[in-house]
Amino acid sequence: MQEKQDDFQDLIVYQIYPRSFYDSNGDGIGDLNGIRQKITYLKELGVNAVWICPCYKSPNYDNGYDISDYRDIMDEFGTLDDWKKLAEELHANGMKIIMDLVVNHTSSEHFWFRQARSSKDNPYHDYYIWADKPLTNWTACFGGSAWEYNPATNEYYLHSFAVQQPDLNWENQKVRQACCDVVDFWTDLGADGFRCDVLDFISKDFAADKMLNGPRLHEYIRQLFGREKTKHLFTVGECQSDAQSICDICGKDRDELKSVFQFEHIGLGRSDKYNPAPYRCDDIKNVLVKWQNFTAEHNLLYILFTDNHDQPFFLSRLGNDKEFRYECATAYAGMFYLLKGIPFIYQGQEFGSANSFYSDISCFNDVETVNYYHDNLNKKPREKLIAEINYGSRDNTRRPLAWTNESGAHGFTSGTPWLKMPSRADEINLEKDRASEKSIFAFYKKLLALRKASGAIRYGSFKDVTKNDGCFVYERALDGEKIVVAVNFEKNNEIILPAMPINARTEILLCNYPDAESSATDFRPFEIRVYRIS
Repeated sequence: MQEKQDDFQDLIVYQIYPRSFYDSNGDGIGDLNGIRQKITYLKELGVNAVWICPCYKSPNYDNGYDISDYRDIMDEFGTLDDWKKLAEELHANGMKIIMDLVVNHTSSEHFWFRQARSSKDNPYHDYYIWADKPLTNWTACFGGSAWEYNPATNEYYLHSFAVQQPDLNWENQKVRQACCDVVDFWTDLGADGFRCDVLDFISKDFAADKMLNGPRLHEYIRQLFGREKTKHLFTVGECQSDAQSICDICGKDRDELKSVFQFEHIGLGRSDKYNPAPYRCDDIKNVLVKWQNFTAEHNLLYILFTDNHDQPFFLSRLGNDKEFRYECATAYAGMFYLLKGIPFIYQGQEFGSANSFYSDISCFNDVETVNYYHDNLNKKPREKLIAEINYGSRDNTRRPLAWTNESGAHGFTSGTPWLKMPSRADEINLEKDRASEKSIFAFYKKLLALRKASGAIRYGSFKDVTKNDGCFVYERALDGEKIVVAVNFEKNNEIILPAMPINARTEILLCNYPDAESSATDFRPFEIRVYRIS
């Protein structure tokens, strides 16, 4: 397992939601050429891999996660030649390209499904899951029944997500081979890896009433990625992330995935997706310590992330995005990205992007959010619903990136943005941040440069040395190099730092307050100090 891991421990991944990253042609929609034009920016930041959310052909009901052609590019994003040029330029600049693989379901407009729904005798009928009547009472992840009636065959088909996203029948070997062919197609074109969307849904167990994580899951994953052609790829799954499942999917010699996203910290501070619950920053620390120790014990790769396209901004939900936005954004970045694992940075996170607030449902696009709003409009006061969707909507992180300080589209497009810009774009944008003495982007550059320069941070051991509440102190060590990371949380605090050897030299490598002293133990709100002990 260690040999497999070593190929990937140097990765620093930047996630791009292409529709909202940068528009190169003025149609209001981000595109592949827009990503190409920002490669210099990505290189300056210090990342060496880019994960691109789905850019395949799609009717775009679920923003690209409903794929109608796995071997072509959505018209709004460009062409297959544009993708090839992007991959070539990323590689020329020392960056890998990671594609988003969505193979639990297709679009209802995919050729396979259009054929499948036409007749029970059609050769593509068994590419999907059909029943004379619903086999279960499952609720789809986006609301409503997971079974939809199809008049042409007098049957119901399964859709774990939207009606427009019918589930593929992975029991069918032809489906499994077709999905392997998709992986091979993009690998041959230059893809270096795949982020696998809702991968644990590909195996169901109807008898046990399990929509996901069925008995053949590991067999199916091995067929995708355990082949000689695909073993070299970086693969990370969005799937069940309890301890046993992680070992089963990512363990030594499993020939399945290199890693999975562990979501326990994402679940903190919420009673459900749309409502907050009490939490302490110490809860975040405790989760991180737990999984650092677990992945070290089992020799697994850990994914370090706070944000993605499916969650509101971590800074807004579990931090302070107002009074201490700079301090909190930088403290959390250092706290996560100096741990052992692979950093994943979501677009806009590197300059402190935060949640938006809009009072009208027309300002939202996300199918999950819109469905939730309309499903509950007669059950809850409208003001309560608006507060809930502003808190939990996926649109928080899907709004177009604010590149400049100019009003309107803030440099994202010369046209009209496909979705309302972030409501705080006048306050929070890249140009304004870079000009500030408190630049979050500048801190990220230093942070990622430090990570690249330190073997202890990339490969070394982890040890939690926290002695008091309200803070997180840990050591990273390798071959005589020792790094100590001390992070304070909300309030002024005196932190008990680890005892230093006699005659040891202590040097502050990174801090988010300008006047920190290496010997001081008084920490201010969301202060982070990174020490080298020699």
